[in-house]
Amino acid sequence: MPENSASSPERISFEEIYRFGNSVYSDPASGHLCWNVEHILDEIIKGLSLCKEAGKTPESVGIDTWGVDYVLLDDNDRTLAPVFSYRDNARAARAGEVSEIIPHERLYELTGIQYQPFNTVYQLFDDRKSGRLDKAKTFLQIPDYLSFRLTGKKKNEYTNATTTSLVNAGTGTWDEGILSALGIDRSLFLPISEPCQKTGRFLPDIEKRVGYSADIVSVPSHDTASAFALACAASADSAVISSGTWSLVGTEIARPILDERARSANFTNEGGIDGSFRFLKNIMGMWLIQQIRKQEAPTSSFDELMELARSSRFKETFDISSPTLLSPDNMADAVRALLKKPCLPLADVMSSVYMTLAVSYRDTVKSIEDITGKKINCIRIVGGGSADRYLNELTEEICGKKVVAGPKEATALGNILSQIMLCYGTDRATALEKLGI
Repeated sequence: MPENSASSPERISFEEIYRFGNSVYSDPASGHLCWNVEHILDEIIKGLSLCKEAGKTPESVGIDTWGVDYVLLDDNDRTLAPVFSYRDNARAARAGEVSEIIPHERLYELTGIQYQPFNTVYQLFDDRKSGRLDKAKTFLQIPDYLSFRLTGKKKNEYTNATTTSLVNAGTGTWDEGILSALGIDRSLFLPISEPCQKTGRFLPDIEKRVGYSADIVSVPSHDTASAFALACAASADSAVISSGTWSLVGTEIARPILDERARSANFTNEGGIDGSFRFLKNIMGMWLIQQIRKQEAPTSSFDELMELARSSRFKETFDISSPTLLSPDNMADAVRALLKKPCLPLADVMSSVYMTLAVSYRDTVKSIEDITGKKINCIRIVGGGSADRYLNELTEEICGKKVVAGPKEATALGNILSQIMLCYGTDRATALEKLGI
């Protein structure tokens, strides 16, 4: 957050200084899909340095990333490489073994987290079975690890910790019964810390590299938690679609819903800001379009693919929850296989993707209303996918509800919102006013 607003002390202005890409790689030694966390750290430090060069020295910094994935440290705080990605299908095979020890139904009763074959609980069980946990002393999720490398302070932040399916939904603490049943050492995990707290200041070597010191603030470190912190504050009676690689479709509730209807509909109850819960469902999102463009139409823009979809009359849908869509060699062919139409033209593939997303949104919003009893008056689409005009139009048409699009950078704004709450000692509504939203 800037030390001084460019406009006035009561309003916040924004400027993007640096943006970098990030993707998984195939580790040659293990054959698994992994993250290069050192690359991410180097890019963060570069961005912080560029802030100094631009004369925009921050007094606080908040880090959020995706959920589920984690880093294991040894007794010398060295990373146990590689850092696996949730998109690695091989490790998902442990889900069946875990369910024999703790049935899915019981795991949901305890944690309220939807079943996904890549959930942290299954990844950690794989680490235990492979012997990898024997060398581990500390468990840190990705944003917690990055904060540790900048400050030397270790923590497990609440909103991201809840994505692990290891946190008890009632107590907000690590569920020792689950850990014990799976043979995972409780000592790996630090006490869970709430967002909107200071973690620590830059280590001396980081301060030297970037040219200044700043506080790392514990924001809602799961990116969806930051997006929902903003969007739900702005629209209490709305369903929110955080539209990015995944479409996170849900609403904010005061207490978790742990009954069979919620479980069978595969809704999750992830921890949010102010003691709230994000009652939502993960739907494969813009990942489909991103991969189709990358693999089958690299010279086309996203707008050109959008118009290609709009031009088609093909309206058939497919199973968007199919694991074959997680990391296929060719996403368009994976869609064609699900539709049982191997020769389907690209325009029709794109139309099917758009139609499937919109229908999935409709069905999910209807389930939210049925399960929570909450009347949804409009749908607020935030994140990068909110810029897709055709998907917004289809969503409004098929869901039969008003759609409000934006802000595109809801995650970053939600991150900053929580920094404002801490730095100004204010509540979410007042912080929202300062953001001018």
